[in-house]
Amino acid sequence: MSDIHLYTGQTPNGIKISILLEELGLPYKTTAIEMSKNTQKEPWFLKINPNGRIPALTDTFTDGKPIRLFESGSIMQYLTDRYDPEHKVSYPKGSREYYEVNSWLHWQMAGLGPMQGQLNHFNRYAPEKIEYGINRYKNETRRLYRTMETELKSSASGYLVGDRCTNADIACWGWVASAKWSGVDMAEFPVLDEWVQRMLKRPGVEKGRHVPSKHNYEDIQGLTEEQMEEKAAGPRRWVQASMKEEAK
Repeated sequence: MSDIHLYTGQTPNGIKISILLEELGLPYKTTAIEMSKNTQKEPWFLKINPNGRIPALTDTFTDGKPIRLFESGSIMQYLTDRYDPEHKVSYPKGSREYYEVNSWLHWQMAGLGPMQGQLNHFNRYAPEKIEYGINRYKNETRRLYRTMETELKSSASGYLVGDRCTNADIACWGWVASAKWSGVDMAEFPVLDEWVQRMLKRPGVEKGRHVPSKHNYEDIQGLTEEQMEEKAAGPRRWVQASMKEEAK
C-alpha cells in the first residue's frame, strides 16, 4: 500500500509525476508549491528536497519508515520499479526495453528539459531579449525535437520505446506540449505533434496534467506572440526576484 505525497507545481517537470501516478492508478496526496512565493525554499520543504525544487515526493518505504525522493527522473524510476509489477508503463528490469526507457529518461533530464528550459528563460523570462541566447537554445531544442521525430517515425506503436507508453514518453510530453510557449513551431515536426495528441487522449495524461492546477496547453495554442509576452510578465518578475535572492 502506498502512502504517496506529491509536492509539485504546474510545470513540465511537475506534471511528469502526477501523470505517471494516474497512469499507474495510484492514490496520492498533493501539496501545491507556490514557487512565486518561494515556498520551495522554506525549511520544511528543504527537508524533503535539499535542492529547493519541485517535484518532490514522500512515501512509506518497505521498511515502514519514510522515504524522500527528489529529481523527477529519480521519482519516476522509483514509482515504476516499486509500483508497476504488471508493467503498465514499464518493462521488466534487465530487459533491453528497460534500459532503452532509461536512456530516453536520462536524455530528457540531461538534454530536452535543460535546453528547452533555457530557451524559456531567454525567450520569456529574461529582463531583456538576447538573440544569441534565444537562437542558441531554440536551435538546440529543435535538434532534440528532431531526435524524437526521427525515433517516432520508425515506431510501430507510436511511442518512444517498444509497444507501450512508458516513462520515456511521460517525461518528455510536458516539455513538447509547451513548444509554442517556448517559441518552437510544431509544424516542423508533424510526427512529434501527432504523438503529443496521442498522449493527450490517454486518461492518465488528461487527468495528471491538471495537477495541481489547470494545464494550459489548449489556451496557449490560441494566443498570439504579443499575448504570450503579456502573460509572461508576471512570472518574469518573480523569476528575476528569485534569481537575485539565490545569488546572495
